[in-house]
Amino acid sequence: MRRLSSPLFALALAAVSPATTFAEPRPNIVVFLTDDHGILDSSAYGSRDVKTPNMERLAAAGLTFDRAFVASPSCAPSRAALLTGLMPARNGAEANHSKPRAEIRKLPAYLKDLGYEVVAFGKVSHYQHTGDYGFDHFGHDKFHEHIAVPAALAWLRARRDPRPLCLLVGSNWPHVPWPASGEGYTAEGVTVPANHVDTPRTREARALYYAAVGRMDRELGEVYDAAREVLGAGTFFLTTSDHGAQWPFGKWTLYDGGIRTPLIAVWPGRAPAGRRTNAMVSWIDLLPTLVEVAGGRAPGDIDGRSFAPVLRGESGVHRDRIFTTHSADGRFNIYPIRSVRTADWKYIRNLRPDFYFSTHVDLGQARDGPGYFGSWQDAARTNPAAAAVVGRYHERPGEELYDLRSDPLELRNLAREPAHATQLAALRAEVTAWMKANGDEGPVFGDPRLLSDPRRADPPPKAAKKKQ
Repeated sequence: MRRLSSPLFALALAAVSPATTFAEPRPNIVVFLTDDHGILDSSAYGSRDVKTPNMERLAAAGLTFDRAFVASPSCAPSRAALLTGLMPARNGAEANHSKPRAEIRKLPAYLKDLGYEVVAFGKVSHYQHTGDYGFDHFGHDKFHEHIAVPAALAWLRARRDPRPLCLLVGSNWPHVPWPASGEGYTAEGVTVPANHVDTPRTREARALYYAAVGRMDRELGEVYDAAREVLGAGTFFLTTSDHGAQWPFGKWTLYDGGIRTPLIAVWPGRAPAGRRTNAMVSWIDLLPTLVEVAGGRAPGDIDGRSFAPVLRGESGVHRDRIFTTHSADGRFNIYPIRSVRTADWKYIRNLRPDFYFSTHVDLGQARDGPGYFGSWQDAARTNPAAAAVVGRYHERPGEELYDLRSDPLELRNLAREPAHATQLAALRAEVTAWMKANGDEGPVFGDPRLLSDPRRADPPPKAAKKKQ
């Protein structure tokens, strides 16, 4: 276990003061978390391909964040950062499927000190980790356990507890496996992103992904309506996603397709309705924000900072840069990356550019459905543009630098251009200092695939069966 010696980064062990007094009733809080949903894949964020009418309803009723980011683009580290207010290297959940350290104070403890009942249904933490977080009640946190949302609504409607409630509901959509049909979406009706390879299989897969987004949006509407019906119109309601979609250059990467996330908050009478903000916020900021919304004092000894002033319309700014981190996802994806993003620039450090980048997308297609990446590889044999995309997916340079004003898809790496040497050096120094302050030594979790290995693209061996 890594030791943290700096008092600046002491563990968040202090309770919210029980002596806090409240000038008004504490609001009920409902948080709806989605799974693997890219920010641009919703009509609330400008998509013309996929309709998300319930996200649009929330946007009309509340404040939409255009620059919200996760701490890490894989499920367990992202959710652990939300529930602890600490970055992955500080809470211990760096690789996917890992847990934060048991002694760290977590969101339910802060809210319980304020008199709240704190409940989770579905994928709120990572699969079957929910019991470690101290919720008063939780249920249905296994893989694609779709009973979770109706069970949450049934529990809510039957609830008689007089305490204020914080209810977190996690949808499994649009995480793979996607639905078997497009449910109204067709291959002909989708737009393939410029950083992907346009093949018939890709189009078919995007239609299935859009169907999964539609299911997520329907669940969002059901939870939002039930919250207002049971808890009242004054309920604080927030929806966001744990990271980007499971597509190349999305989930498991530090491009904006992986780390930039939808976030919409409805707080009647407090947050302006129908407004958007460019304030930069991180998922580590959600814990202190929810504590402040609940009437408490946001803890000062964690990495997150409350953006409640932005919610209340008192400020239009929050952070001036966002740091993100990725390490590994089991045997599929061992590739440590760090980054810093400002409003206009992104610097990415690939700590081990000698590693071969691979994920479930190219190695786990049998489980993940349509296996479209194989069609990219087929196209790459004769199409130089497709070959460039596939090559860029598997091989990354040590450093990447992007001007987000002119290149929002992060297609042109400026790290080797002399005209941007000053910008590169400044952001490089920031990441180095940030890693040192966090005690982040860039660890490698598991056995990586090396670019020099001729078998680097082979499927991983099957895990040995556990003895009963």
